[in-house]
Amino acid sequence: MKFFMMICPVLGMLFSGCRTTFDMAAAVKDFDAERYCGVWYEIARLPNWFQSGMYHVSAEYTGTGDGRIRVVNQGLDASGQRRMVIGRARKASTAGDGELEVSFFKPFWNSYRVIYLNGDYTIAAVCGKSPDHLWILSRRKKLTRTELEEVISFLKQRGFAVEKLLYLGW
Repeated sequence: MKFFMMICPVLGMLFSGCRTTFDMAAAVKDFDAERYCGVWYEIARLPNWFQSGMYHVSAEYTGTGDGRIRVVNQGLDASGQRRMVIGRARKASTAGDGELEVSFFKPFWNSYRVIYLNGDYTIAAVCGKSPDHLWILSRRKKLTRTELEEVISFLKQRGFAVEKLLYLGW
């Protein structure tokens, strides 16, 4: 059952539908899914039960050629053992924004909303439909203080409980 304890930014979206839609966190516009593909490292997250004890978490997104994205999330559990889960993602609309859907357990699809993305696609913030699920991601394992402060300020202005963020480090 430890498989279900696997953390990852995307897995959290599975549980985000339990609350009403969080309208203040709109998806980014002009989202390029191909450019978003690659490896992302979790810099910080809001606490959640399904990621308890997990650290050094990353997600790798790979285009499959049919408009979908293969998602491989992995990290270390509290005992230092690597855990991995594989899923898929797809665009939730044709609007060209960062509103995606993810699935790790067929046939269930859940919200994966890219709400912050810097111009060179190296720093992102992702949530579901709830303010209770939030991740700060980066192409690098660490952000500069300035980069992190910029993302935190953005999230705080949108009502996220940034004071509760967990920074598990790399």
